[in-house]
Amino acid sequence: MEVSFASGKLQKLCNSAAKLRGKYGPRMAELIQQRLVELSDAETLQEMRTVVGAGCHELTQNLQGLLAVNLVHPDRLVFKPTDGPPPSKPDGGLDWAQVSAIEVVGIGDYH
Repeated sequence: MEVSFASGKLQKLCNSAAKLRGKYGPRMAELIQQRLVELSDAETLQEMRTVVGAGCHELTQNLQGLLAVNLVHPDRLVFKPTDGPPPSKPDGGLDWAQVSAIEVVGIGDYH
């Protein structure tokens, strides 16, 4: 899957193991990098449903249209589909099997 970032600052942070460790600590930095690799390696978002521990899920309410994967609880890597407009199923839900590009929009606890 194609992975992009909402800002240059976020991209620089996510592409630097040292910066990630400095900001989030070693375990969180490792998980961020692991999730980014998993997302990049997936052909479509549908594959993320089978990644053990990722817990990929759609967000609701004021975060509708975004998705997240688990990091160190309670933090998440938050992203959105960039296959615009997002592909939908006949029932109106997101068609995960058609999402092949995402944009990372943040890292943190949105709860």
